[in-house]
Amino acid sequence: MSWFKRVEKGIVTPTDQKKETPDGLWHKCQECKSVVTMAEHKRLLYVCGPCGHHDRIDAADYFDFLFDGGRFTELDAELTSGDPLRFVDTKEYPKRLVATERNTGLKDAVRTAHGLSAGQPLVVAAMDFKFIGGSMGSVVGEKIARAIDYARQTRTPFLMISRSGGARMMEAGYSLMQMAKTSAKLALLSEAGVPYVSLLTDPTTGGVTASFAMLGDFNIAEPGALIGFAGPRVIKETIGKDLPKGFQSAEFVLEHGFLDFIVDRRELKQRLADLLGMLQPVSAANPEPREARRTPSKAH
Repeated sequence: MSWFKRVEKGIVTPTDQKKETPDGLWHKCQECKSVVTMAEHKRLLYVCGPCGHHDRIDAADYFDFLFDGGRFTELDAELTSGDPLRFVDTKEYPKRLVATERNTGLKDAVRTAHGLSAGQPLVVAAMDFKFIGGSMGSVVGEKIARAIDYARQTRTPFLMISRSGGARMMEAGYSLMQMAKTSAKLALLSEAGVPYVSLLTDPTTGGVTASFAMLGDFNIAEPGALIGFAGPRVIKETIGKDLPKGFQSAEFVLEHGFLDFIVDRRELKQRLADLLGMLQPVSAANPEPREARRTPSKAH
């Protein structure tokens, strides 16, 4: 016996009376396929509850949960790229920049800010992959360099959140110069004894990996993040061999000594507070160079 029985047949609901579920109410995990409300997904900082998969998020999302009450002061917010090379591919570079700014609401691929995190002062630079693949051009390098200067002058710990496809081809050599510039600024930060934590997220590749992303006093990563220089397909074709399972994942990189630890995004703020709470008294009392403070587990 069925629980429900249709009493009347041929019932038709007019189109204007049909109820449609609005878009954006539900989220389906791309890994385990579990479905939750977007409100719950946001509450979990865009991490899947059942399987722990970390979705990519923007700089604004990191600022929102890292800074107390979402309150911060942004640095160099209006800095924009020029076109010194008059670069043209399928579109002129200035037109590409204008279109990307219009579509994303961003001025470039990194945002920098300072504020309080768990009651402690912190300077954060966070990259945005949706702006030309998070590529590193002259503005990205300059904003990171200025954020490092601010951290050094105010003796405030610096957190770099990397998510990038590498150097920006439209700026060619100017883009590659940012590797040296940011690395030099970090050397000055080291000499001042100010802590630097580098968080690598999915993906962190190319010239970003080859410079500031791997120069932290502590190099940490989100679970499952792709971390490398060249892509796995290019490496496989170059060496002519199959790559190990999990190659270039955060877990693989940790196992081979290039990371200090992997941190769940939901625990990031507290882990940073605990870490910086231990480092701050040391850095304030004895500002020795970073080389003396590196953990033995890292290989650079």
